[in-house]
Amino acid sequence: MHRQHVFAGPYLDRAAHRREDPDWLEAARADPASRIVAVWNSRHPIAEGEVPHAAFLPLDGIAPPSLPADPELILLGRREGTHYFAFEFAPDAPPTLPPGTRFEDLRQIAALLPADEAGLLGYARAMLAWRQRHRFCGSCGSATQARKGGHVRHCINPACGAETFPRIDPAIIVLVSDGERALLGRQATWPERRYSTIAGFVEPGEALEDAVAREVYEETGVEVGAIEYQSSQPWPFPSSLMLGFTAQARSLEVRLRDRELEDARWFSRTDIANGALLLPPVQSISYRLIEQWFDAGHDGPLRSLGGSR
Repeated sequence: MHRQHVFAGPYLDRAAHRREDPDWLEAARADPASRIVAVWNSRHPIAEGEVPHAAFLPLDGIAPPSLPADPELILLGRREGTHYFAFEFAPDAPPTLPPGTRFEDLRQIAALLPADEAGLLGYARAMLAWRQRHRFCGSCGSATQARKGGHVRHCINPACGAETFPRIDPAIIVLVSDGERALLGRQATWPERRYSTIAGFVEPGEALEDAVAREVYEETGVEVGAIEYQSSQPWPFPSSLMLGFTAQARSLEVRLRDRELEDARWFSRTDIANGALLLPPVQSISYRLIEQWFDAGHDGPLRSLGGSR
């Protein structure tokens, strides 16, 4: 049975049909049970404990200047009867956190959180990144205003009036195999010995399968044949959708063509089992693709070896 990826899943009711109802939105904001999914300096409040949890802050419990008198909140939706809004605090005005709570980087903590909380934090992170990048109209340069619960940016210039909606960037990520080995590459900025699957953004006018073949060939010089879709993962850093594939190699010689990778090579399951490389983080779709390939041809599961070794 397919395991849900981190950041994915039906973790809340997005209440999309309520975004155009000002009375409903006002009541949701006034509800003392409503909560803020907070971001400050690209980090989130996390409650300490044996199992860490996201700390959601009450709207009425945060005083200015941390929360302005009329904050621009983005409606995320409802979860277990509670309304959730995303809000990014200014670098010089962090909120006061409850005891036992600290700010954490979502990349580092996501795999330890309950799945629904990780998804909610990732959703908030992506929406706030979109808002930050669309404060001004891309057509005329005028300021934009939030509408529909923060899910539309509307140009205030009457002669323009353009509307901008949240966007995601589709990116392919692929485990290429010759049967007994997997093709993995590394970027120079990664931790020493870390290798991962091949990935890249889909270009305009390009099918997903074409993007898979192009990215693998551009980065490694390897040609692929049969391509099969596996699964997808929202990746809120800042707003990608990772589309996972497997592909069969038609050629084996590795040639670094576009120099995006520092190195690329073939690894056997024995190489991985013996710790010849450091795998990507376990919360990533890249790890899942490697895990599925490894487990299909090895006596023991990859996770029994200690995760991202």
